[in-house]
Parts: sequence; structure tokens; C-alpha cells
Amino acid sequence: MDRQPAIYILASKPHGTLYIGATSDLVKRIWQHKHDVVAGFTQKYGVHTLVYFELHDRMEEAILREKQLKKWRRPWKVELIEVGNPDWHDLWESIL
Repeated sequence: MDRQPAIYILASKPHGTLYIGATSDLVKRIWQHKHDVVAGFTQKYGVHTLVYFELHDRMEEAILREKQLKKWRRPWKVELIEVGNPDWHDLWESIL
């Protein structure tokens, strides 16, 4: 996958702790989360499973979408995930 702005949701397990982020390089950023390269929330709570992502044309769009999703209630986030990934599979292989 080429470098492209994106938003993503990671989960610790199905219906577990969620993390929402934005990046200009999805593959690199998810790899960093999976390997605990940067200390922080995802490392502390074991949030490593890519359960949702969206690609955007511009980084500004991705950042706006990230901010929007972070304001959503948890049930809305779960529904967003489950529409495209009802079994909460790790989508890591699909972005390589």
C-alpha cells in the first residue's frame, strides 16, 4: 500500500479497549503500534489489533475524521467497526 493519509481504529480484543489515530503512512504506523515502538496508550493497554481504517486524499481530511470519531459515543464506534468487520479480525495483512 502506498503512503496515503488514513484514520484507523485499533482494539485490544473484540469489544475491548479502542484507540483511534490518524497517519500519513498506515503500514508504518500500525507496525509501530504492534511492536510497541512508542511508549503510550496502545502499549500500556495492549491495543494492537487493526479493526478498522479509512483512506483519505488529504491529511487534513484524515485529521478532521479522526477528531469526529473520537467524539462519537462508543456504540457508534462499535457499529462502524462491525459493519465492515463483524468478527473483529485483524486487518493488518490487508494493508501490506
